[in-house]
Amino acid sequence: MNKDIATPGRTREILEKYGFSFKKSLGQNFLIDTNILRKIVDVAELSDDTGAIEIGPGIGALTEQLARRAKKVVAFEIDKRLLPILEDALSPYRNVRIIHQDVLKADIHRVIAEEFVDVADIMVVANLPYYVTTPIIMKLLTDNLPIRGIVVMLQKEVADRISAQPGTKDYGSLSIAIQYYTEAEKIMTVPRTVFMPQPNVDSAVIRLMKRKQPPVDVDDESFFFQVVRASFAQRRKTILNNLISNLPNGKAMKEKIERILTEKGIDPRRRGETLTMEEFAALSNALREAMHM
Repeated sequence: MNKDIATPGRTREILEKYGFSFKKSLGQNFLIDTNILRKIVDVAELSDDTGAIEIGPGIGALTEQLARRAKKVVAFEIDKRLLPILEDALSPYRNVRIIHQDVLKADIHRVIAEEFVDVADIMVVANLPYYVTTPIIMKLLTDNLPIRGIVVMLQKEVADRISAQPGTKDYGSLSIAIQYYTEAEKIMTVPRTVFMPQPNVDSAVIRLMKRKQPPVDVDDESFFFQVVRASFAQRRKTILNNLISNLPNGKAMKEKIERILTEKGIDPRRRGETLTMEEFAALSNALREAMHM
């Protein structure tokens, strides 16, 4: 059995060997707790038929745990200083491929087609860099990739927003966007003390299992999300005022918007965070129809 990378001693040893210094701009915080990594991998339910996609492998602490359980691991790393470290630390594992690329610019469909020819199932498993968490998750979901789901560690505050329910302070357009595509579940909170260097915030692990189809019927997805974003633009404003101020032609359509809200059983004085996804779907379908009349 190879010695785990994710221990304080081994991490320090690897960093010193390569004279590696952390880049704040890349949100580099390496996990030094093997138990937490194993839990993350457990939650992803990998089999020897699974291909795992990782983003930001760092020095390979999670990559190593994935390599032991999955058929193949493909990891995207943006920092070229880490490439020789990864090559060295992961040399015992023949089923790992590191791609030096920003995942936000990558053609992930092409990578999957080339790298995962003979896998039955694909999961994304990652300890995401905090500064780009949301764009990465949204890209993975809106690119309509053939994945089963996503298990990621991210900032606790973002995890709370992703899994939030209507009527709570964390509920917003991010909660709706991600719950539209996936079933979201917060798995555990992770203290800042298990990272090197320690971040200023606690983290959480969240599991997002892709839905076969969205939980609501919308006529136009991009307009649905536009209505959702508009409704949360200023949290203290009523849904009516937010829609008037933030939808195209909103001001000219004030009476129409107010009438549609009332027809759909939504009090115009409510705030965006009290509306369920079903209410947003009904509202956006009716608004779209009214705008195209």
